[in-house]
Amino acid sequence: MGYNLLHIGFGNMVVSERVVAVIHPSSAPIKRLKDEARAQGKLVDATEGRKTRAILVMDSDHIVLSAIQPETIGIRFEGREREKERDRDRDSEQDR
Repeated sequence: MGYNLLHIGFGNMVVSERVVAVIHPSSAPIKRLKDEARAQGKLVDATEGRKTRAILVMDSDHIVLSAIQPETIGIRFEGREREKERDRDRDSEQDR
């Protein structure tokens, strides 16, 4: 079984199945979430020194910072989901 990787900018990738949410970082509760993750050692900064434009919440309680817009990450994520559906359809046709 292979992992489906989601490109989040600057050559950084996460396993798409582990992403719980992609959030815009502007609200106070999200800033607190980021600060708590930093204090717990569960913050991953993938911005390469750029401005944080999206925050990914992972199922392992890790928080990943990205310099890519949440909408762009969402489009990439949806593309992966469509690819998986096509693969499943192709596999089911081959089983017939």
